[in-house]
Amino acid sequence: MTHHWPIRVYYEDTDLAGIVYYANYLKFIERARSEMVRDLGIDQAALKATQDIVFAVRRVEADYRAPAKFDDELVVETKILRASPVRLELSQDVMRAGTVIFAAKVTLATINGQGGVAKLPPEMLSKFC
Repeated sequence: MTHHWPIRVYYEDTDLAGIVYYANYLKFIERARSEMVRDLGIDQAALKATQDIVFAVRRVEADYRAPAKFDDELVVETKILRASPVRLELSQDVMRAGTVIFAAKVTLATINGQGGVAKLPPEMLSKFC
């Protein structure tokens, strides 16, 4: 499964040099993941309220390849690499005009409100496969 989410770079996303501040790429890919989950029909607030399950970032590998600048139009492409009841592995590329400028591999864990392992129900897990 591949999900695409467009984003425009605003002035607030940039640093003194006029390029996107490195930590903001993590915000971009977080927003894209949230939109992907929403597009899959999963209400994260309801998931927490009814089943005490949330997604938590366990690991991120990031590769900064080229700078994005103010007013650039970007697309975040999210691919699900692996899905299990307790873990999702994703690749996320931030692209400008079809060229990858930032690449990340993200591992999400499913946890409960106390920080322990929580398993996704099979009907929800199937949405990620």
